[in-house]
Amino acid sequence: MTIPDDIYTEPEDIDPDTLSHLGPLLRLAGVWEGKSGVDINPKADGPQQRSYIERIELQPVDPQPNGPQLLYGLRYHAHINDPEEEITFHDQIGYWLWEPATGLIQQTLAIPRGQVALASGFAEADADSFTVAAKRGSTSYGICSTEFLEGAFRTDSYKLDVTFHSDGTWSYVSETMLAIRCEGEPFLHRDTNRLTKVAEPNLNPWAEIVRNAKGQ
Repeated sequence: MTIPDDIYTEPEDIDPDTLSHLGPLLRLAGVWEGKSGVDINPKADGPQQRSYIERIELQPVDPQPNGPQLLYGLRYHAHINDPEEEITFHDQIGYWLWEPATGLIQQTLAIPRGQVALASGFAEADADSFTVAAKRGSTSYGICSTEFLEGAFRTDSYKLDVTFHSDGTWSYVSETMLAIRCEGEPFLHRDTNRLTKVAEPNLNPWAEIVRNAKGQ
């Protein structure tokens, strides 16, 4: 990307209503549930396939200027369970970010096993699908893990494909390439699910303040 000479001056007249400027991410906003998740993960005796149920909440945050760069986005929390177990199967938090000026999409993610990542891709505002990706070792869109995960289950790449469907649902395919200690071949860890909306999103905090000030 091109870095402007003036890296400090923020845009003027920023619209406080994030939901009006999310581009393709608008169709993710809200609370969603999916009951048809399939996970393929590595085990000592070979790949294991498991079913899972998921609830993910994506709520708008206030506009985020990085000097002249302006981002709109969603804060999310995904909670996943195996239908047959009470303990959490997977927990993930982060942000989806959209830059209207360029079509850049970014996903930040963090999981409570000591791993974070920043993935990116590009899409049109009305896109019916998009992809974000990250690679280990990249200083811009990369993956950072604990010492144990680096040595035992190293994540070399991450890719997430999101598709919106005409019935209002959306689905994803998540693929992470793992280098597992003492295994000769890389392992493709794959998750898929289709989600249905169960609640609409809230307004972002600034938009809520503006609405209340107008007495609406």
